[in-house]
Parts: sequence; structure tokens; C-alpha cells
Amino acid sequence: MHIIVCVKQVPDTTEVRIDPETNTLDRSSAPAIINPYDSHAVEEAVRLKEQFGGKVSVISMGPFSAVEAIKKCIALGADDGYLLSDKKFAGSDTLATSYILALGIMKVCQRKPYDLIFCGKQAIDGDTAQVGPGIARRLGIPQLTYVKNISSVNPEQKEVKVHRKLDEGYEVVTAKMPCLITVEKEINQLRYSSLPDMLRAARYQPSIYGALDLNADPLMMGLKGSPTSVLKIFVPTQRGQGEILSGDGQIVVNQLINGLSSRLAQNI
Repeated sequence: MHIIVCVKQVPDTTEVRIDPETNTLDRSSAPAIINPYDSHAVEEAVRLKEQFGGKVSVISMGPFSAVEAIKKCIALGADDGYLLSDKKFAGSDTLATSYILALGIMKVCQRKPYDLIFCGKQAIDGDTAQVGPGIARRLGIPQLTYVKNISSVNPEQKEVKVHRKLDEGYEVVTAKMPCLITVEKEINQLRYSSLPDMLRAARYQPSIYGALDLNADPLMMGLKGSPTSVLKIFVPTQRGQGEILSGDGQIVVNQLINGLSSRLAQNI
């Protein structure tokens, strides 16, 4: 079984800051980490490899610094890593990113076709949850999104059964492989890296592919291939401290109504 995992290097959102002058993310203020959802995707792929045998290949699109994210995946148990990196990819939105990653997957799987593709549910820096489904659409394969549990995999019958997370429960879905799965964090618990995997990761150097290697259409990537763009990022205005009303119930209700009416009148 050959499992592909798409990962992204993102700034740690618990540390990131907004540049007040440019209203853009100050990425230098936060360390780069693997997108947390993607870590769980790697973990699930490695568990399936341990159960059924096979190989786990990791693919990431980004600057050369994303090599460190791929090395982390090797430490988690992945077998191979591939970085899609080119200045021509800069400015790609989710549509262009899914195009580039789909080309990367086809490049990597020329000799050994994939059975499953794993992605995190979404990236914590964009929160769109669009790239995974976009890859599936580009490759023409089924997509199973928001997966919280993989209940069974049948390599002989090429079937996978999963539990998809819903607002008020979950649904059980069966799909034919190859297919793409986006995972929730609750799908598994991350394990510590083993010493042999950590040593291998320290020495590992992933293969790097650019636009020419992928035979990518210039009009489908970067700013030219991105119909959407971020015009501005800003910190929400901090709300002032509220007023605490006390006293008899009816008096408090009257005060509240009068206060709301006054503020409404000021905004009209």
C-alpha cells in the first residue's frame, strides 16, 4: 500500500503577530511548525503502513525552509519526502496550490501508484479546508472529509470505511480506493518519534521539484493562477469593558432596554 500525505509548514498561531504598519502577518515573530492537523494525517498513514505494510510518502509545497517540516515527518515514521519549491509558486491561493500538489503527486507516483492520500482537515494559517478537496477534484478521485475515525481498510477489495464528523454526530461512509481523506485531530494520538527515525530524519534530504520538473502551466500557479487574494489582515478592535447591572429584576431589565435603545439611536 502506498500512502501519500500532504503537509504544510505554518507559523505557530499562538506566537504570530500582526505588523501594525502593513497589516500583514509578521512570520518572523513565530516559529515554523508542521500544521497540527497534518501531523495527525502522518500518524494515521504510518499506523496503516504498520498494519498493512507499504510505504508513506510526504509531499509539501513551500520555501526551502519547509525541508525541516518534511524531516519532522520522517521522524514520525514516513519513508520518503518531496518538496515542491519554486519562486513561480509564490502567491498561490488554494486553487493554484491544489493544482501544484496534484502535479507533485502524479510526479511522485509515476512508478508506484497511490492507494490513499491523507491531508489535514485544514491549515491553521488559512483555515479554508479547500486544498484537500481541490487535490481530489484535480485527480478525479473520491474525497472523504472531516474524518474522525478509519474503521476499516480492505486492500484486496480496494475499500475504506470511515466516520465523518458532523455537527451532531457522525456518518459512516465507504469509498473505493484510491481516494483522499482529510482528518480531524481526534483521529489518533500522536506518538513520540523513535530514536532510529530521529537519527534518519537528521540525515535525510528530500527530493525537490520545481515548476519545470512538474511541467506546470504558468497560468495555473502563482498569482496568475490565483483568482482570490488576501487584501488585508487586521487585528479586531478590542471591545471596551461591559457594564454590570444589579438590583431588582424589573429595574435591571428596564436599565438594559434603555441602554440598548440609547446605543441603537446613536448608531442610526
